[in-house]
Amino acid sequence: MKVSNYTEPAFVFVIMVVAASRPILQLCAGVCRALARYVPVADGLAFYFVCLSVVPLLGSFITEPAAMTLAALMLRDNIYSQRISHGLKYVTLGTLFVNVSIGGTLTHFAAPPVLMVAARWDWDLWYMFGHFGSKAAVAVIINAAVAAWLFRRELQGLGLRPETGRCTVPTALIAVHVGFLAGIVYFAHHPEVFIGLFLLFLGVAEGYRHHHDRLMLREGLLVAFFLAGLVTLGAQQQWWLQDLLAGMDADVLFYGAALLTAITDNAALTYLGSLVEGTDTAFRHALVAGAVTGGGLTVIANAPNPAGFAILRGHFDQEAINPLGLLVTALPPTLVAVLAFRLL
Repeated sequence: MKVSNYTEPAFVFVIMVVAASRPILQLCAGVCRALARYVPVADGLAFYFVCLSVVPLLGSFITEPAAMTLAALMLRDNIYSQRISHGLKYVTLGTLFVNVSIGGTLTHFAAPPVLMVAARWDWDLWYMFGHFGSKAAVAVIINAAVAAWLFRRELQGLGLRPETGRCTVPTALIAVHVGFLAGIVYFAHHPEVFIGLFLLFLGVAEGYRHHHDRLMLREGLLVAFFLAGLVTLGAQQQWWLQDLLAGMDADVLFYGAALLTAITDNAALTYLGSLVEGTDTAFRHALVAGAVTGGGLTVIANAPNPAGFAILRGHFDQEAINPLGLLVTALPPTLVAVLAFRLL
């Protein structure tokens, strides 16, 4: 009897909690604000572009859920909190969801749909960047630039919220957290090591509680339990997936995965696809690229989307986000991602 391996779900839980801690998020927010100063446009426009481009790409290192949380908080406090148009709200949301979904493909450990198959197919950091990340980066930058250009006049008139004294995590503590993050990633395939590092992290977080917000333990556990469910139940689906997917054309698989992602979840699709035996490189690339491409079309398409939804929904009419409005505004950046993955 084959024993199920839950290393990936455990790793997702650990790295989500560490990457979403205040010291790491403060470091990333500081980098983004610094970069925005060097963009030769108005402050509001530069900040908006950085939030929709740099932060989603940072998701490849601090995980997609942490990147979504950071981007949504920065956009909420500096863009959504001001009187902006209905169109800007939805275009920003659609672009953010798509960019976070594809922006996590620069590495092999940050995006759940990639993490669930990377070890099985021997994809490392350089493989991901060469075959997926470089293409995704082009699409992310184009999407952010187009959104910023469309609403350039409105964004140029916005002022940024000044940094408050709350962001006072000492540099040494930030360095310690970066060390935890690097160590956990390095030992991603050794649960006895990265769980030990996580326990040390919890001790540091408790000892310096005044420099931490509430840790994302609950959110991390929910994602980890979902992925563990895939491992447990997915293995029972191989009997019908093998015949259905084994002979499927790569183009059909790419577009089919992008569409199915909108009503399921991209990590579920890639993991189930990885169970099929005898697949070639074209099949694997099409499956993963299609799954991440469709990750911004709906709230349920990608695991981090509900976090962005929860943070930003209060600034929409009646605190509700129209699913059709999200779908329509996410389609153009999704098409850009399609072109990037299929043509570059």
